[in-house]
Amino acid sequence: MSTITDIRTVGITTADQDKAITFYRDTLGFEVRLDVDGPTRWVEVAPAGADVSVALVAGDREAGTVTETGIRFNVPDAAAERESLSSRGVSVGELLRWPGVPPMFTFDDPDGNRFVILEQTAAAAS
Repeated sequence: MSTITDIRTVGITTADQDKAITFYRDTLGFEVRLDVDGPTRWVEVAPAGADVSVALVAGDREAGTVTETGIRFNVPDAAAERESLSSRGVSVGELLRWPGVPPMFTFDDPDGNRFVILEQTAAAAS
């Protein structure tokens, strides 16, 4: 039987941690929760109040390559968030709407990490 109880952090690869911090902090409004030097630099960012953080892990990235992270972020209004991110120069996908599925869209960070923004519905919040 496992004693795992939660997810603390998910990691993504970034070519330049300082540039990534600038994007996540200044463009997305995330908090920098951890930025420490050790054998390697460890950086964690997250939306204010979120339980799970995103680790910005230094590594090689092939320019122009998009990587689907599998990470989904909740927002109260997907259309408004898409417009807001687009107005700040973020690469966003089309707003998708299907019957019975919350509105959603993708966005890419400057390293080509792809995320999904998902409108949080009352059923998903409970």
